[in-house]
Amino acid sequence: MIFSMKKIIIGIILIAIICIITGVIYMQNNKTDYQPKSEEQIDKNSIKYNGWLRTRGSELQNQHGEKIQLKGLSSHGIQWFPEVITYDNLKELKDNWNINVFRIAMYTDPNVDGYIAHPEESKEQVKQIVEYAKKLDLYVIIDWHILSDNNPQTYQEESIKFFDEMSKEYSSTPNVLYEICNEPNGYKLSWSENVKPYAEELIRTIRRNCSKSLIIIGTPEWCTDIKSAADNPIKAPNIIYSCHFYAGTHKELLREDIDYCLGKNIPIFISECGITNSTGNGPIYEKSFNEWYEYINEKGLSWIFWSFSNKAEGSSILKPEYKPTVENNEETTESVNINEYLTETGEIVKSLLTK
Repeated sequence: MIFSMKKIIIGIILIAIICIITGVIYMQNNKTDYQPKSEEQIDKNSIKYNGWLRTRGSELQNQHGEKIQLKGLSSHGIQWFPEVITYDNLKELKDNWNINVFRIAMYTDPNVDGYIAHPEESKEQVKQIVEYAKKLDLYVIIDWHILSDNNPQTYQEESIKFFDEMSKEYSSTPNVLYEICNEPNGYKLSWSENVKPYAEELIRTIRRNCSKSLIIIGTPEWCTDIKSAADNPIKAPNIIYSCHFYAGTHKELLREDIDYCLGKNIPIFISECGITNSTGNGPIYEKSFNEWYEYINEKGLSWIFWSFSNKAEGSSILKPEYKPTVENNEETTESVNINEYLTETGEIVKSLLTK
């Protein structure tokens, strides 16, 4: 009897030992399942981490409810300077300039060969840049870039059709943000009579296809009359109002207006800014721009610089002689590093983005 009990006890011990050894071996072979990523291993700049952006009060937040600041560059008109927007160039801007957003300025005015004159060609250009951004894990803004066509209601039907198509195409793509009217302007134009009704219609259009995408809304007076929007805001979630500044033209008064909006829980996005005067040309106002830069970071505002182009003007990042590729022979081409062709503006902006 005693002998049998000893056998049973020994058997139980052997079984326990086997179970322990098996468990250790299993955990060694599957150790990644038991080791969640540390804080250092999570890429907090990635779209996978940040996901769909949203507004809460005056803040822009990621999908976890954390405040996020977008920083990037805007193209010039894609009908004029499309060749500089290559996959390699955007990769350089992301990897070494630290941008996390790129804005596609699709002019609309038919008199400057914009979307209204060439809709299919314009759409293909936009879609190609969006694909680059998706591959590179960048946020990208599709910008309905009205300017000399003044009132967004002028081509409202075309705008509805365009954003209906885009929001269907990218309904499950958190990278894509929509800027529905670049710079409404004109002495007869007002927020309440023109811009707000237009925006409300466009918001309904986009929301039918995508409930989560961030929508950026332009404001009158070339996106400087932000107080009108703050005093009569649109009642819709996940929208943000655009304010534009150029360092040589806009100073403390516009910053006070931004403070006014933030104080009323109105979110503001600097979707275009420059280091020259408001023409985009002329001398560089570095001191004034640095004052703006300090203010933007103090408030945690997202900002996009105008412009990533090789146009011969003061606000351009690249020199006019820049060409994106060079032919080595008939069959191969080599990408040209943008850093070798930076203007003074380009050097300043790169230094700020990489601080």
